[in-house]
Amino acid sequence: MDLSAHITKHHYLAECICQRLSEEINKLGFPLGEIKHYPHYNEASYVLIKDPYTGEHNLTCYWYDEFKKLRIGRLQFNSDGTFYAEYDVIKTHPGKSKWFVEGVTAWGKAENIKAEAKLLQIPD
Repeated sequence: MDLSAHITKHHYLAECICQRLSEEINKLGFPLGEIKHYPHYNEASYVLIKDPYTGEHNLTCYWYDEFKKLRIGRLQFNSDGTFYAEYDVIKTHPGKSKWFVEGVTAWGKAENIKAEAKLLQIPD
């Protein structure tokens, strides 16, 4: 299967994952407009990466900042039907000043998308 076939095959699930990541960001309570970038499947760069265990090719999607220099997110579809995604937020939590939001993650399978924020406690 070539790259464009993988991109098409995973389109619907990828859109659902991006929506779930965006919901996790929004649940944190940032003021409207503070988050400038959300994950969108059609804005990713795509590559196929060979899984050393299965020999199958996994579709991996990368998101970059507006200057296309820093990677700010990743979504990988594994040959066993699972996926893992992460997307950077890099801001102090809007409601908990002692916490820093590193990003959000999502994982699972099509029928069970799990997601959560990655928080770090700011030392006193």
